[in-house]
Amino acid sequence: MDQTSESRPERGELILRLRDVSKQFGAVTALSDIELDIHAGEVVALVGDNGAGKSTLVKVLAGVHAPTSGSIEFMGKPVNLSGPGTALELGIATVFQDLALCENLDVVANLFLGHEVGPWALDEVAMEVRAWRLLKELAARIPSVREPVASLSGGQRQTVAIARSLLLDPKIIMLDEPTAALGVAQTAEVLNLIERVRDRGHGVILISHNMEDVRAVADRIVVLRLGRNNGEFTPASSHQDLVAAITGASENSVSRRAARKAQPAEV
Repeated sequence: MDQTSESRPERGELILRLRDVSKQFGAVTALSDIELDIHAGEVVALVGDNGAGKSTLVKVLAGVHAPTSGSIEFMGKPVNLSGPGTALELGIATVFQDLALCENLDVVANLFLGHEVGPWALDEVAMEVRAWRLLKELAARIPSVREPVASLSGGQRQTVAIARSLLLDPKIIMLDEPTAALGVAQTAEVLNLIERVRDRGHGVILISHNMEDVRAVADRIVVLRLGRNNGEFTPASSHQDLVAAITGASENSVSRRAARKAQPAEV
């Protein structure tokens, strides 16, 4: 069933809060004391080198990995993301880099795969109408909802994957490298789509290595380095400062605080 916009938080309202979230895999610490806030109607970019912890953090929020320690609040209440189903029920949707689309099916079938309308039979008319309505709201450049996904461009496939994630009207949508391997025109199409998702009042978490894309759409830029927070910036921040935080070439208040937390207590 459609969820109404009445269930959406007000623009600027705090949706998600992470405090001191850590994740260990045996002796390996992938995340350490992560802090992150996400508000309604904003795009927050997570950036960092390979191994910075971005993918692990996304999987924690998607319910794939349970955090080892720390607290997660959603709409002001403590939550336990015990699995992907729990994350979806709360209102956290994820579009992973592989998109997980079925090439041999058309747009409608991909949008509703696993969420078919009607308990006993597929309601093709209702699904097609809803698909057109959603794609129109997103100003998506899809020629037909009956077009096979295999015939779509990379940007159009990303659009279908994002539209599918919006079917249950999540409060937060996470996008993992949505413009990777796309051309200039297709990248612009996806960035425009991200802005429209934000304008609908969703909180957007964008994971990207492309700083131009990040600066084009992000309201805030959160840097992770070696599994820790290493600074928060705006698109107007200097390129040198941002690169320095990503590479560890300079320290800041966030990195100094993280270093103090990592030091053993004096006895």
